[in-house]
Amino acid sequence: MSSPEHKQKIWKMIKDIKVGMLVTLDHDMPRARPMHLVQDDYDGTLWFYTRRSAEKVLETKSDHDVCLSFSDQDDGVYVSLSGKANVIDDRELIDKYWNPFVAAWFPEGKDDPDVALLEVKVEMGEHWKAKESKTFQLYEIAKANLKKDATPNLGENEKFGG
Repeated sequence: MSSPEHKQKIWKMIKDIKVGMLVTLDHDMPRARPMHLVQDDYDGTLWFYTRRSAEKVLETKSDHDVCLSFSDQDDGVYVSLSGKANVIDDRELIDKYWNPFVAAWFPEGKDDPDVALLEVKVEMGEHWKAKESKTFQLYEIAKANLKKDATPNLGENEKFGG
């Protein structure tokens, strides 16, 4: 878990990325697919639309543990979030988050009985944020390669929860 301030830090990192890769367990094999955030803020829970009939729904019913990864290479932002996933059929939340982007994926509309929300309650994670330009990062890597026992200092890295 993390503090309200840390949750805001995570949200600031992922809110403009919008699409994260959701990793579930398909029998004994990890499987990833892109998922689009639908919320306007973050309180420790992430929300995504899904079809109730989707394979990811069956996978999360068998094993609620999931991982989401977000990355923005241009800004040097990488976020990994792990937690528990549940399929939610809350008509009020479906109405709240419904938008034209989502509607394009669900031509039968928000009243389609196959429409549901995937809720991910984040329990732990890790994030990285490069502090400098790509040129500086390359310099740090080259410097570390020239010096024994040196590693590049590319920016911030923080683990939380768990």
